[in-house]
Amino acid sequence: MIVGIGTDLANIERIGRTIERFGDRFLDRCYTETERARSERIANRVESYAKRWAAKEACSKALGTGLRMGIAWKDMAVRNLRTGQPVMEVTGWAADRLASLTPPGHEALIHVTLTDDHPWASAFVVIEARPIAIDNAPPAGEKRAGT
Repeated sequence: MIVGIGTDLANIERIGRTIERFGDRFLDRCYTETERARSERIANRVESYAKRWAAKEACSKALGTGLRMGIAWKDMAVRNLRTGQPVMEVTGWAADRLASLTPPGHEALIHVTLTDDHPWASAFVVIEARPIAIDNAPPAGEKRAGT
């Protein structure tokens, strides 16, 4: 079941101007080390930061709070799988909020997609609560009684 949906559109040029003006002060406040390392090693670093900004905004909306209700920027982090697929990880207050949205017997999955088309970066986040699978299969090589 879907427990939250969020989207955001960020202006790449605005993020670039903010980085120019505040530098590490801004980057340290809003991005994790993993996000910074990823963004700094690619040619389109400002676009990368803008997409991650949009993802954090979208995630806060999917959590039903927005950023003014206690979530810190670094409580939400985008990292990429080896395939390049972005994934959202939450910690701190964001993780607590996610836990409160997740029904008993379910696990939360955060799906995120990112795109940019200068001067815009966009993110879409869907939070899914999936029933936890209970593995009733017998251990390998064993049979259940009566089978």
